Amino acid sequence: MNAIFKKREINFLLQFLASSTLLFGTHSYLNFHFAKDIVLFFPLWHIYLFHFITVIIIFTVINYRDSIGKTDVFNAFILGMLLKMILAMVFLLPWILSKPEQKGVDLTNFFAPYFMFLAFEVYSVLKFLQRK
Repeated sequence: MNAIFKKREINFLLQFLASSTLLFGTHSYLNFHFAKDIVLFFPLWHIYLFHFITVIIIFTVINYRDSIGKTDVFNAFILGMLLKMILAMVFLLPWILSKPEQKGVDLTNFFAPYFMFLAFEVYSVLKFLQRK
């Protein structure tokens, strides 16, 4: 593997792990204090694991494509975002089909980190796009 690829990947993983841990801790704290009486369909760690894995896969693919000289990073990023949206719907499908009584907390628990992770991912990928 390319040394630049490894360096960028390790830097991204360290920053992403630290920010994900901080976000998860904050989210867990808020849920504990403000939604402790509500039974959630998905445990919070399932949601974060889903987001964590999808972001790492998309970033790794884009980083790899950039390190081997492919210049169509933007196209790969858009395709990754489309795939991530489809996977999000598949992830939420059991919840949607269960016709939940309370919808707000479960949706907030999924989409609040979704957009936070998306912002981190866009910020990281912009570094590739700005160099072109």
